[in-house]
Amino acid sequence: MLTKDELPDCPVATTVQLIGNKWKLLIIRNLLASPQRFTQMLKTIPISQKVLTDNLRALEKDGLIEREVFAEVPPRVEYSLSPLGMSLKPILDAMMEWGTEYKSSLD
Repeated sequence: MLTKDELPDCPVATTVQLIGNKWKLLIIRNLLASPQRFTQMLKTIPISQKVLTDNLRALEKDGLIEREVFAEVPPRVEYSLSPLGMSLKPILDAMMEWGTEYKSSLD
């Protein structure tokens, strides 16, 4: 996790730094629905394996997602939102509502 000194002074900038790219938002959106495996996310997000891996690692480092490895052969890894990640739900809900209203206003 980042320290306070590594984060911007502005709370909005802090939020944008943590979830500000489109891939992180789509990953969080998917994980709000249910925990997912890596391959499930690859099927629903138009993203390369490398970019998905990089973003999952960043989200895990920032404490927004959790990675669970199951002791199976072959190994199974499942990603889910941490309690901190779940606290982003109202933000994403508000973004979805705003996006829906904006698209409707274009008609």
